[in-house]
Amino acid sequence: MAASPERASSADLIREPKDRVLLIERLLDAPRKLVFRAWTVPEHLVRWWGPKGFSLPYCKLELKPGGAFRCTMLSPEGSEHRLSCVYREIVEPEKLSFTWCWIDEAGEAGPETLVTVLLEEAGAQGAQTKLTLHQAVFESESARDAHNGGWTECMERLAAYVASL
Repeated sequence: MAASPERASSADLIREPKDRVLLIERLLDAPRKLVFRAWTVPEHLVRWWGPKGFSLPYCKLELKPGGAFRCTMLSPEGSEHRLSCVYREIVEPEKLSFTWCWIDEAGEAGPETLVTVLLEEAGAQGAQTKLTLHQAVFESESARDAHNGGWTECMERLAAYVASL
């Protein structure tokens, strides 16, 4: 994993154009190291990844800068949603940055965005984690809003999962 001489910070996150940037913050009842593992270990990811009712029948990741993260989410109705990502930066246990690209039925890649997940210790003795999820730049406001809905449900699932461990 990549080491960084500087601490992860939200100061470098893309802020413009505001209408095509997604920012979600969440306080999780779990220590930062555990939350980081939930994002980086497939056995954890399959337990919470995706909106409510979705499952993750396929998940493969190569946790290193330049490494691939690929998964298939299955909706409650049975439709598949394929995702291809490439890790850009990994600073354990405080930062993950990766590209995000949906893959259609024909295997064609859609528009690419960059997701950055920042994890900060919070609460007494680091018992909680402040998670900041940033994704940009979307091709439209409607694409941003669709991801906001999906990520919001996903963060609810993550919060419940890590609190149960």
